[in-house]
Amino acid sequence: NAAQHPDPQSSSASATSVSGRGYTSACGMAAVWQQVLAVDARYNAYRTPTFPQFRTQYIRRRSQLLRENAKCGFEPGLRRQYLRLRSQLLALRYGPLSEQSSFRASSVRSSRTTLDRMEDFEEDSRAQGARGHRRSVSRGSYQLQAQMNRAVYDERPPGSLVPTSVAEASRAMAGDTTLSENYAFAGMHHIFDQHVDSAVPRLQFANDDKHLLACCSLDGSLSIMTLSPSPPSVKVILKGHGGPVTDFAWSLSNDIIVSTSLDGTLRIWNTEDGRCIREVRDPESSELLCCTFQPMNNNLTVVGNSKHHLQVVNISTGKKVKGGSSKLTGRVLSLSFDAPGRILWAGDDRGSIFSFLFDMATGKLTKAKRLVVSEGSSICSISARSWISREARDPSLLINACVNKLLLYRVVDNDGTLQLKRSFPIQHGSQHVHSIFCPLMSFRQGACVVTGSEDACVYFFDVERNTKAIVNKLQGHGGPVLDVSFNCDESLLASADSTGMVIIWRREQK
Repeated sequence: NAAQHPDPQSSSASATSVSGRGYTSACGMAAVWQQVLAVDARYNAYRTPTFPQFRTQYIRRRSQLLRENAKCGFEPGLRRQYLRLRSQLLALRYGPLSEQSSFRASSVRSSRTTLDRMEDFEEDSRAQGARGHRRSVSRGSYQLQAQMNRAVYDERPPGSLVPTSVAEASRAMAGDTTLSENYAFAGMHHIFDQHVDSAVPRLQFANDDKHLLACCSLDGSLSIMTLSPSPPSVKVILKGHGGPVTDFAWSLSNDIIVSTSLDGTLRIWNTEDGRCIREVRDPESSELLCCTFQPMNNNLTVVGNSKHHLQVVNISTGKKVKGGSSKLTGRVLSLSFDAPGRILWAGDDRGSIFSFLFDMATGKLTKAKRLVVSEGSSICSISARSWISREARDPSLLINACVNKLLLYRVVDNDGTLQLKRSFPIQHGSQHVHSIFCPLMSFRQGACVVTGSEDACVYFFDVERNTKAIVNKLQGHGGPVLDVSFNCDESLLASADSTGMVIIWRREQK
């Protein structure tokens, strides 16, 4: 069987391109060939446990053959029968896979009241005065943005877009197509496996770039990959951390990457040659778990550690910023600024999200609000998006919180107060799963978010659809999908999983 004996010439490269037409369906779900590949990927860990390179070659070659056969136009009934038979044979050979628990059967451990409970923090008079001064700038306030967006939204007919000039232009650019058509993908474009057998917790395309992608790995290194010119390749591997790399961030100009590690260091890297420019050790010698650049001042980076502390660091000097530290209730796992850089949200492993006011002049952090999402549940991912004059109403936050749901909150004031807007069922109970907003939301009909999941799938949700919110579902990973990232024009989507595999998905060409 050619599928079980990979062609050495087809699998000798470190990452093999996968081409072909792919799938489309009315409900935007994966075609049978992709479901077959998903079954193979889940059983792949059982094949030759002492020879991981063969497993990677196998799944690459299997993907190529399945995509080639998909173009032959076999009867769909025969394909489904093949899927059933192959699943049965693999179960007989390796034993049945454990069934994933139902999304709907999984209960959130906190009530809606808990999800919406916010806490104020006592502040001194100077802080109160500073906050009052911020509120006086009403033209840029979250309250005004939300009110204006909601007023426009409430006047629209059911199911239509916000009737602003921007939305009308967006609708025209999208060709009046459905969200499912906009986010249909032709399947796997490429597979990277340089971190095979070590989880890849984070990956991210470079800012405003179509072809430059980076990821970090628990094997202690980071990779920068380029997808053009063809064939895609690993541009440089960043080595130097003495422990698993937990997070990283691109600078605005993409010339620098900062990374955090369980070895207790923050490292600054030159992205051209992979050279480590500076190493900053945590003063508490604690594990560093997350980092993010200040969007308006890339000289400043915020870092979260395992001893519950948040710290602003000047990467030019390697020193802590005075007044730029605070303490959370647990290990700091996730960070996100709003677009202007005035509000920072931080999530911990005790189920809390804190908002901080960031002083642009000094780098000082002032604690403002606390939201308890679910006691004891890790806040793995926070993504902020300001949807002003776009097809959704409010500045919003997207949260992964180990409650088997993806949570969407609206930001209601200048202190970063959050209000639950809606949730989407996903398989997420323990892994550090991340999600993103689609970058070109203003140029698409509808509003879409993408998330990884512990069932080894990538899910697309329409945040404005009240029922059947799943727009698309990508299958092919062999383990929990931990992170996803779009390139700047949404032509490519990257996803990474707990087995170390990075898959590049290509949008179907209309």
